Amino acid sequence: MRFRAQATADGGILNEAALMTEEFTAANDRRGSQRFRISAPLTILAGDSEIQAYTRDLSNRGVYFYLSLTDSGLIDRDFEFLVELPAEITLSSSCRIRCRGRLVRKEITSRNLTGAGVAAEILDYSILREAFSPA
Repeated sequence: MRFRAQATADGGILNEAALMTEEFTAANDRRGSQRFRISAPLTILAGDSEIQAYTRDLSNRGVYFYLSLTDSGLIDRDFEFLVELPAEITLSSSCRIRCRGRLVRKEITSRNLTGAGVAAEILDYSILREAFSPA
């Protein structure tokens, strides 16, 4: 069964964040939480290096993100990353989240062979601060 999330006139339970979700397959989906399709900046902390990436989708339990193929080799089984969540997802102001993740899989993206997609489980996270938003 395929469906698109809708918002109610007053925002209700379904809100603007639900509008950002793309169509997704509910049948045979084993995810325990809603996944938001959003392209948000993500920074992987690998030793002294900071690797820039961006999300494809995100939930409170996992993330899928894109980065360069050469940088994907720097991601070990467990790693830390920062993600900037926009106000549309937090339903208040944008914020920065620090996460500890566990690698689930890496794959070469089909669009161009110089990129990689990474799926990771989010083990824990903490809210660092409101993200800076230029006026």
